[in-house]
Amino acid sequence: MKVGVNTLFLVPGEVGGTETYLRQTLLAMAEYFPEVHLVLFTNCENDSVLKNDLARFKQVSFDLLNFAASNRYTRIIREQMELPGRVKWSGADVLWSPGYTAPFFSSCPQIVTIPDMQYKTFPQDLTFLARFVTNVLVNMAVRRCRRIFAISNFAKGEISKYTGVDEAKIDVTYLAADPVFGKPIPFEERRSQLSSFMPMDKPYILSVANTYPHKNMHMLMRVFGTIMKDIPHNLVVVGNPRLGEAEYRNALDSISDKSRVIRLQKLSIQQLVSLYQGCDLFAFPSLYEGFGLPVLEAMLAGVPVVTTKLASIPEVGGDCVFYADCHDVREFGVVIRKVLNMTLEEKRQWCEKAVSRAMSFSWKATADGMLRSFRTVQ
Repeated sequence: MKVGVNTLFLVPGEVGGTETYLRQTLLAMAEYFPEVHLVLFTNCENDSVLKNDLARFKQVSFDLLNFAASNRYTRIIREQMELPGRVKWSGADVLWSPGYTAPFFSSCPQIVTIPDMQYKTFPQDLTFLARFVTNVLVNMAVRRCRRIFAISNFAKGEISKYTGVDEAKIDVTYLAADPVFGKPIPFEERRSQLSSFMPMDKPYILSVANTYPHKNMHMLMRVFGTIMKDIPHNLVVVGNPRLGEAEYRNALDSISDKSRVIRLQKLSIQQLVSLYQGCDLFAFPSLYEGFGLPVLEAMLAGVPVVTTKLASIPEVGGDCVFYADCHDVREFGVVIRKVLNMTLEEKRQWCEKAVSRAMSFSWKATADGMLRSFRTVQ
């Protein structure tokens, strides 16, 4: 079977968990299912990254569409006008588009991944024009494609709710955390690595999220402002500014000691793993997730998680994370203090259970489920 993969949406470092989903799924397909020939349709920004991941596999080939996808509207035009011809020329048996949208025309059956319907539930995350274009393209994709991939049962329900597509057409394929998050980094090595870009004189709480409104990072900042006098911890935030940045900045300005909030961006995977493994607690106050990969990464890293019982997060965390009201600053702070005050034995037992649950998700299982769907539409 020859699978074409539409990677034109991918701008490395800019699309969050969708990048992890694509790259890790492709690696698993290449490693565990060598009988499947993958043809990756790439852009100028992701071609070298994907070749670095996959060029060593003989059954993977690349077809570069020579444009920069950081211009979203250029990408849409090239995806609709140029990609169909490239797919036909490649002889692909099926075309998979992992990033919400797919070509209107295709010489072979198509499958699209729609990770969430965030633009419907939280329209303030996008400009009016971006919402309009996204809505048109998503609705077109669900009707033109033979099957649809969702990354959680919650996302499956959302797709059906907002597009009207029959849930029987949607296959759920969960994500997984990179196994590297579960491989312990020696204390001194971790400390040496982290000290190159942040102070190490205090313990810290970690949160990983861009400042989209639905990520609720402004609320976490207010929570930290209410509890910082009672704890010795800094708050480390990893993520890029987005449309909720102004509200996040306003919340930051309201706390008494801004030096205890450390903002980091564009970290390597090794640096991110060190941050996860070195924190005392991972806080994730999100209001909406199609899956919630950072929760799973923290669980695999062996650190306690405080998060919200919304959207897909309970599917990921189960009974292995701590839940708090995402709108109640006081309650969220109470839960964080409770977790920080656990004994070492309580923390060990809790985290062992979380690690075990996190290990039950695997990219091999994701790839296997997807390939079964590919075969049904050939």
